[in-house]
Amino acid sequence: MGAAIQPPGYYVKRFISILPALFAALLLVLSPAMTAYAGILPETKITIRQENEMGRKFDRMIRTQMGMVGDTYITDYVDKVVQNIVKAKRPMPFRVQSAVVSNPILNAFAIPGGYIYIFTGLLQEVQSEDQLAAVIAHELAHVSQRHVASRIEKQGKVGILSMAGILAGAFLGMAGGKGSGKAAAAIMAGSQGMATAAMLKYSREDENEADHVGLNSLVKAGYNPEGMPETFQIMIKKRWFDSGSQIPTYISTHPGLSERITYLHDRISRMPASFAERKEETVTLRHIQPIVRAKMSPADTALAYFNNLKPAERTAMDYVGMGIAQQRLKDLDGAAASFAKALSMDGSDPLVAREAGIFQFKTGNQKEAFKYLQMAVIKNRRDALGLFYLARLQAEAGQSARGAETMRKVLALVPEDSEVHHHLGMILGESGDEFGGNLHLAYAALYSNDMRKARYHEQGAEAKASTQAQKDELEKLKKTIQDRSKPDK
Repeated sequence: MGAAIQPPGYYVKRFISILPALFAALLLVLSPAMTAYAGILPETKITIRQENEMGRKFDRMIRTQMGMVGDTYITDYVDKVVQNIVKAKRPMPFRVQSAVVSNPILNAFAIPGGYIYIFTGLLQEVQSEDQLAAVIAHELAHVSQRHVASRIEKQGKVGILSMAGILAGAFLGMAGGKGSGKAAAAIMAGSQGMATAAMLKYSREDENEADHVGLNSLVKAGYNPEGMPETFQIMIKKRWFDSGSQIPTYISTHPGLSERITYLHDRISRMPASFAERKEETVTLRHIQPIVRAKMSPADTALAYFNNLKPAERTAMDYVGMGIAQQRLKDLDGAAASFAKALSMDGSDPLVAREAGIFQFKTGNQKEAFKYLQMAVIKNRRDALGLFYLARLQAEAGQSARGAETMRKVLALVPEDSEVHHHLGMILGESGDEFGGNLHLAYAALYSNDMRKARYHEQGAEAKASTQAQKDELEKLKKTIQDRSKPDK
């Protein structure tokens, strides 16, 4: 499903390969806006509704084309932090939605309409929830203060026409990889973006305002305000934003960190002392960080990290992370030993049990896999990844009906995951439900951006639709395919 492990650089190469199509699609996404806004003057305001629509359609393309994390342990945690900040910022003009991008860059990015993307590189490097919340608060301040939207308004017609290319260039630049900066520049140039690159690059005034507004919401949400300057210090230490970075300077979104750290410390010094004395929350973050590191970093780099930890300081989850990295490197004996150690330390932890179950599943030990996976999902019924592997186990054991029922529970949690739809389609098809099989294989192809295969399975589902319920499901599928085939509609 969405959290499946891919080779290092997979998502970068994939994203680069589909950029021309993404750019063309984004132009289609925004074409009604281009038409509707053709007469926009600098003083014309873009409405909140228009921002929402722009954000929604762009988010749809990003989710289709980029490596999104589907592990609900990770996404639920991130969304909890996001919503903590949102509640402190009310009233917000948008319904804020979060996603986690599988990418090693230490960053987060928000777009008009209230969509925020947290990169796994950020999750790996922050040392407390306060620090993570600080980055989220800062990025959401850019959205609530409408920094990008106001630039579109000032640019008028040119700004609207350039929006797709500039945002696509920004995401390519953030994805990193050899030559990505040049590719981002080329896309911007092709979309008249170079002439309006300042629209995306936040000014020092924008950054100062985002720091000010973000710090207010961070404190109001109950977090330690020191989290914001601490995160900026991490960014300076990692030097992700300097001239050696793959991120082009014209889309660098965090200028002047040293000066801003000084400003933040000055503001914090004038706050009640109790604010800076708030206990930093680290438990949940530290619990999921080994999973993020082990699955979404190069396997050898992740293993080196865990090996460098002092054995006396390793947690059960550190051993889980070590086992995942060893498995990725084909060291199955080492992985088995690491998972055994994790289970001996904290076998009642549902995340430890889940990962041990997935390891047993992948190494062919179905009995042990079932034991651990069942334990994991009983303790956490929102564990999409645990349910996913349990459903596959049930299907392989000949329990097709139970497998399909469990896989539908996964879909309720991650409704647009192509791999989940694929496995549900295969389970249903092999059990004799040709309509259901074709229906979900069509969705799998659709969410993998393979329209030809989606239409092929749509026709297969149509040929087998007999009941009214099936015909209703078919119409829903057709509408979704049509909507995604013509994003300008």
